[in-house]
Amino acid sequence: MKMRQAAAAAKTITAAEAAAMVKSGMWIDYLGSINQPDVFDRALGERISELSNLKLRSTVSMRPRAVMENDPEGRHVHMISLHMGSYDRRLHEQGRCSYTPLNLGEISDYYRRFIPPVDIVIFKARPLADGVFNVGPTNVWLRAVLEQARLVIIETCSALPFAFGEGTDIHLSEVDYIIEGDDSPVPELPNPAPTEVDKAVARLIISEIEDGACLQIGIGGMPNAVCGMLASAGIKDLGVHTEMLTDGIAELYRAGQINGTRKALDPGKIIYCFAAGTKPLFDTVDRNPDFWCHPAEYTNSPHIVMQNPKVTAINSTTQIDLTGQAASESDGNRHLTGTGGQAQFVRGAYASEGGKSFICLPSTYDKKGDRRSRIVFNLTQGNIVTTTRADMMYVVTEYGIVNLKGKSVPERARALIGLAHPDFREGLERQAYENRLIPRGFSF
Repeated sequence: MKMRQAAAAAKTITAAEAAAMVKSGMWIDYLGSINQPDVFDRALGERISELSNLKLRSTVSMRPRAVMENDPEGRHVHMISLHMGSYDRRLHEQGRCSYTPLNLGEISDYYRRFIPPVDIVIFKARPLADGVFNVGPTNVWLRAVLEQARLVIIETCSALPFAFGEGTDIHLSEVDYIIEGDDSPVPELPNPAPTEVDKAVARLIISEIEDGACLQIGIGGMPNAVCGMLASAGIKDLGVHTEMLTDGIAELYRAGQINGTRKALDPGKIIYCFAAGTKPLFDTVDRNPDFWCHPAEYTNSPHIVMQNPKVTAINSTTQIDLTGQAASESDGNRHLTGTGGQAQFVRGAYASEGGKSFICLPSTYDKKGDRRSRIVFNLTQGNIVTTTRADMMYVVTEYGIVNLKGKSVPERARALIGLAHPDFREGLERQAYENRLIPRGFSF
C-alpha cells in the first residue's frame, strides 16, 4: 500500500505542469463525454495562444472546452470529433471542428491500425484504489488509445460512478502522470418528455417486441419513449446488449423488467460501452454488478450482437427516401452527429435468430415555420446515408409500421408513402410515378 502511494505521489503533477508538456503540432486525445478533462483543459486553454497546429480528438463534448473557447478564431487548435454533440456541432458550423466517418464499434481497430500514435491522452478516472483507476461507465475504445498513446495522463474525479466491466480498471503502471481534479459533478444529458408522436411510435414498436427480447436502445426521444412504455407492457425476460446506456434502460431495470435470463451472451448482465444521461442513471450503475461495461468492439460488432437471440435494435433517423435509405447524421451539408452504432446494430439485429431492427421517425418537422415531410422522394442534397436501403428492416412513424425486407422498390415506395403524413402522400405518389419508382398499370 505504501509503495503504491509513493509511486502515485511521484507521478502526481499540477495541471499547469501537464499543459506545459503540450507542444505545437501534437495530437491530443480527450476520450469523450463524461470523462473529458476539466482542470487540464482550463490549464491548456490558458496557454493555447502559444501553440500552433494543435489537433484535439474528442467525442460528444458535454461541456464547453476551454481550449476551444480561448481560441475563438480557430488559429491554434482544431477539434476532430468521432461523434458530435451539440457543442461540437456548433464548432463544426464555425469551421473549427471536423468529423471522422466511422462505425463506432470499429474505432479501437482504427487506433490500432490506421490512426497515428496519440501524443497525449488525458481523461478523467476515479482516484487510485488498490493500485488501479476506475474509468467509470465509459469504456468505448479506451484500451486501444492507451496502447497507442505516447503519454497517458489521468485527471482524478471522485464524482464519477464506479463501473464494473472489461477494461474499466487502469493499473497505476500504465499511467505516466496524475492530476488531482476538482471533482466537479458528472455532466448530464437531459431527456425531453416524450411527445404524443413519440408515444404513438413507441406503441407500434412495442407491439412487435417479444418475451426474451435483447434490447439495443439508441439516443433520442422515440427510443426512450419505448423504454418508458415497456415498463407496463407485460413483456417478460428482457435483456440488454447496447452501445449507449440510457435513462430509459435504467428505468426499466429499476422497474424489474430486465433480467437477461434468455440471453446467450452474458446472461443476467446489462452490457453497454458508455452511459450518458442524468444522475439517476449514474446512481443506478454505480457499483452495480448487474451492469457490465465493455469495449465498443464487443458491444457493437454485428458478429457478436447476433449471438443473442431476438436482438431488438431501436434507433431513430431524420429522413428516409422512398427506396428506404435513412439519413441519420446530417441535414444536407450540415453535420449533426455521426454514424455511431446504428448501421452495425441494424445488421446485428437482422442476423440474430428472431431479431428485429426498427428505424423510427416522426412523419414531419418544422423548419422556420414551414412544415416538411421526413419521408421524401430524394434525400436532401448533401445528406449522408447512415443505414442503406439493403439493410433497412422495420420503419416506423406515427402513421404505421412496415417491414421493408424482401420488398421491391415499387412495394417500398408504396409502403413508405403510407407512413408519411397524409398532407404529403399525394405529392410523394406523383413523384414516384413520374420517376418510375412505381410502374403505371400495376398494383403494389
